[in-house]
Amino acid sequence: MRRVGEPWKTWRAGCAAALWGVMAASGAWAQQPATGGAEVVIGQVAPLSGVLASTGEQMVLGGRIYFDAVNDQGGVNGARIRHKVVDDGYKVDETVRLTKELLARSDTVALFGFAGTANVARLLDEGVLERGGAALVAPYTGGEPLRNPFNPWIFHVRAGYGDETEHMVQQVTTLGLKRIAVMYQDDAFGKAGLAGVGAALQKRNLPMAAAASYERNTDKVDDAVKAIKASDAQAVIMIAINKPAAAFIKRYRESGGGAQLFNISVVDPAELVKSAGLANARGLGISQVVPYPYRPDLPAVREYHQLLKKYAPGQEPNYTSFEEFLGAKVLVEALRRAGAAPSRARVLRALESMSNYDLGGVFVNFSNANRIGSRYVEVTVIGSSGKLLK
Repeated sequence: MRRVGEPWKTWRAGCAAALWGVMAASGAWAQQPATGGAEVVIGQVAPLSGVLASTGEQMVLGGRIYFDAVNDQGGVNGARIRHKVVDDGYKVDETVRLTKELLARSDTVALFGFAGTANVARLLDEGVLERGGAALVAPYTGGEPLRNPFNPWIFHVRAGYGDETEHMVQQVTTLGLKRIAVMYQDDAFGKAGLAGVGAALQKRNLPMAAAASYERNTDKVDDAVKAIKASDAQAVIMIAINKPAAAFIKRYRESGGGAQLFNISVVDPAELVKSAGLANARGLGISQVVPYPYRPDLPAVREYHQLLKKYAPGQEPNYTSFEEFLGAKVLVEALRRAGAAPSRARVLRALESMSNYDLGGVFVNFSNANRIGSRYVEVTVIGSSGKLLK
């Protein structure tokens, strides 16, 4: 079991990747129990293996450093937070199975930081969240089906894919580019982004130059490269995760494709540069749903840098871990408001009370009729050194 405060890099180096599922299922990730056993359990299902593994690790890290800091300061209302993490490999059926297991535990008071539009949508479709009665805070998805129609169980800290695609299309058309294509993952995630681009183009009376998909959990993008290259698009908006996005960028550029490339927020620029090569990834625009985490200009970013240095030395700031760090702050405040004996229902009501709540220069706004805490979007660009620029 990892001790509170033990360096992330040191701990991780001692564990083979194949042991993630066993460790998580046995509670090996969990914090040490408090004296007298007072604790609250937060359940997280994350993709720690498979095509989204690097993203999943950063998602867990962002929450973990804040939960560790809270525990070191005595916990919440005298109880320590036990952060129980299990690996779904980005597989929908596993997400459902593992969520049911977490919710079968009476001590699980809330869920946190899941990934995947299709994964979370299945939880809604099968009534898993409704039967469990627990709030899911800060899922790493902007899928519109998780937001509309309204459901009471999911509290979004990020803007939706519709907000992101509208912002990107606005930027592209402002530059005078009108032939816009979409490369998307063939599932609920990709189709949500595709619909967002389509709506933004329709608003401007523009046709879509091309729409080409790739299969979920693969990086088989050759057909998409050919279709979009043939469309002579001036800009391509990708609704893709790290590995297939990098594969598309590399193969499209190497085939002579010259369109301006964009990707939705769920990618790690460092991973894209590493996999696609700097020459190919340079100039890629990436929409972002939280403020720039690399300069400590805001109080929340300064706190994030401090805790990252203390609890995960050697780990670099990035958008993914910062987003889930903010989500952890939301959840901890809800636990505080829920009182000394938080139940699932009390945590949910506490989240509803967080109107225009300040996380440190970053605000979220929830109510009994609103679960979309933020609509913040900006576009960043991979620069000539491989770093992300505003």
